[in-house]
Amino acid sequence: MLLLSLPALIIGVASSLVLIASMKVASVFQQFLWQRLPASIGIAYDSPFWIVGMLTLTGIVVGLIIRYSPGHAGPDPAIEPLISMPVSPSALPGLLLALIIGLAGGVSLGPEHPIMTINIALAAAFGSRLFPRITALDWTILASAGTIGALFGTPVAAALIFSQTLSGSNDIPMWDRLFAPLMAAAAGSLTTSLFFHPHFSLPIAHYTQMRLVDIASGAIVAAIAIAAGMVAVWCLPRLHELLHRLKNPVLILGIGGFILGILGVIGGPLTLFKGLDEMQQMAFSQTLGAGDYFTLAVVKLAALVIAAASGFRGGRIFPAVFIGAALGLMLHAHVEAVPAAITVSCAILGLVLVVTRDGWLSLFMAAVVVPDTNLLPLLCIVMLPAWLLLAGKPLLAANRHEP
Repeated sequence: MLLLSLPALIIGVASSLVLIASMKVASVFQQFLWQRLPASIGIAYDSPFWIVGMLTLTGIVVGLIIRYSPGHAGPDPAIEPLISMPVSPSALPGLLLALIIGLAGGVSLGPEHPIMTINIALAAAFGSRLFPRITALDWTILASAGTIGALFGTPVAAALIFSQTLSGSNDIPMWDRLFAPLMAAAAGSLTTSLFFHPHFSLPIAHYTQMRLVDIASGAIVAAIAIAAGMVAVWCLPRLHELLHRLKNPVLILGIGGFILGILGVIGGPLTLFKGLDEMQQMAFSQTLGAGDYFTLAVVKLAALVIAAASGFRGGRIFPAVFIGAALGLMLHAHVEAVPAAITVSCAILGLVLVVTRDGWLSLFMAAVVVPDTNLLPLLCIVMLPAWLLLAGKPLLAANRHEP
């Protein structure tokens, strides 16, 4: 435990700094592309011409990076899991550039997969030289825990995900296994909170008292969210295979960007980008109704599938949280007797569970967006039927294709 404590703290802080720097650069670039540039030439940033043109151009640029950069901008997130073994450091500059351009250009993916890949590769490359006694698997776990803590502010969830994986004897107590990833995740979360303030929690009415009927309502909401997510599970591998028959990443991503632009015109600016700030705008809006929430959820889900199938470098958790929030708000608007705290949290739990197939992360993401301790027992109970619904079901991932 003591051997891993110092490396865990260093990795947690470093993982957060990589995330913060990437997000800051992407934010500045996004403001230029979507505010200053269109204003300087007299075009509205939300005009169909600008949305379609910008996303198509973003796809072409990312395609050029993937085709010509060393390592081809890292692994395709649609094929690889969120956490995998380290990639070659030579692929990291192209991956980081593809991520920043995708985030700034309005692609409906989050930063989690590329940031995770970058942090794991850096931790393995530098850590193995500084602390040769620590294995590559331990570096992977510490970097992953630090990144999850930095991204989502959920250090306990990050530690629990890896508590049984960290190398060691079966005689070692769970707390000793859990301590190092917990330290890495806590350091990552704390560092992020000092320099960057991601706003996950939504202004939703407090859930006052548990009722038995609320458990049934929450289970139904989670099942609806899972059903929506399984549509994406069915579509992603088929669309990925269809697009990658073209072989040329510039053409694939250009077409993908164009389709994303069409979807952006249909759904509006709220369906663009990673979805975190847009989720806040959606929740604070006083003009959106049930039909609007439904449109936002459907368009964002389609954009998530298109972006992932095209090969954009990004993660699927951030947009899944947006989709869950939109779906939950829609269900509450349809059946106001069910509290919004239940519909939103259970919908997010269901969608994130489909995307990650990780109960801890799904549970804590729902609790972060709707931060109400009264909901935790309900969410734990709802997790059981949700988990059973997904037992044996395919993952939200594409299949590898022969070059």
